[in-house]
Amino acid sequence: MNRKLRMGMIGGGKNAFIGAVHRIAANMDGLIELVCGAFSSHPDNARESGKALFLPEDRIYLSWQDMIEKESQLPDSVRMDFVAIVTPNNAHFAPAMMALEKGFHVVIEKPMTFSLAEALQLKKKVEETGLLLCLTHTYSGYPMVKQARQMVKDNVFGKIRKVYVEYPQGWLSRLSEKDGSKQAEWRTDPSRSGKAGSMGDIGTHAAHLAEYISGLQIKQLCADLSIMVEGRALDDDGNVLLRFDNGATGILVASQVAAGEENALFIRVYGENGGLEWHQMEPNTLLVKWLDQPTQIYRAGQPWLSTYAKHNTRTPGGHPEGYLEAFGNLYRNFALTLIARLDGTKPSPEALDFPTVADGVRGMAFIDNVIRSNESMEKWTFFEVEGEGNC
Repeated sequence: MNRKLRMGMIGGGKNAFIGAVHRIAANMDGLIELVCGAFSSHPDNARESGKALFLPEDRIYLSWQDMIEKESQLPDSVRMDFVAIVTPNNAHFAPAMMALEKGFHVVIEKPMTFSLAEALQLKKKVEETGLLLCLTHTYSGYPMVKQARQMVKDNVFGKIRKVYVEYPQGWLSRLSEKDGSKQAEWRTDPSRSGKAGSMGDIGTHAAHLAEYISGLQIKQLCADLSIMVEGRALDDDGNVLLRFDNGATGILVASQVAAGEENALFIRVYGENGGLEWHQMEPNTLLVKWLDQPTQIYRAGQPWLSTYAKHNTRTPGGHPEGYLEAFGNLYRNFALTLIARLDGTKPSPEALDFPTVADGVRGMAFIDNVIRSNESMEKWTFFEVEGEGNC
């Protein structure tokens, strides 16, 4: 292919946090260019955002419907190749469905949809069209997360027995949604965020990371959710006991009222012979622990790491690679896979390693099952994916 992939964006206008992150990530490897956008439901904001990004006026749209429809009518040599959807949860499903129906690939924020029913419909549409969907579970893009997953997959630690994953934040320790915080407003609003608060926003990240690294799937869970801040409509703290499909057990904690914490996601996975530990706020380091020898410190950028870790490493050892680079890895792998498809070639296994619509369905099922367990008097709730039977 002798050109860049052409990206459109829905949402992510002026003062929106995640839109800028997506644009930086997409631009990081020179494989993608932003060609159009419907950046806001407010016309003035949409126009100003597009102009600030130096887009031509005829490619700045005032609605996502108008953008998808008009882009689909442009010649193949001009129109966007895929769309990035970076809106709140309640505005994911409709634009994703229309984009797929019009022949566009999709990159979408998590949680993938507003409900499990929508997620299942979206999965069916992806399967019908054969188009690509990348779900931006950022933390699976870190080099040392790739290394951890590959070591487990290579059976270095033997059969996995225990998974601990914790995601504490403190930014919602007060009723920030009533003090003008736009990020807090939509995340704590059931009409925009869905039926879960902290478990939807960050619990899905923790669940995805647990399944991604361990290679296992949650089979049963026992959840206890709380609203710690008086006046809040959705959970801001929760604990979940897990049982996996190989018999392993686990604990998942997601809290946005852990006052003083920033973004302290970390995970520990233990097998018969040893285990590993990874912290998001120290992402270049992976601790590898053994039953009968000293703990080892694995660092990003080393030549003896797995091909998956090296493929997702951008700088020599000792140069920190963080959130933006991990985000960029998702975009690069998606782009390499799409470019290979357009060229009629086969992408590498490393390029194919990004979250898909299947991960999105698992995330929405996690939310549903956690809420169902929390409301039940039964100790264990079987993890169900509606329409697909028990997992």
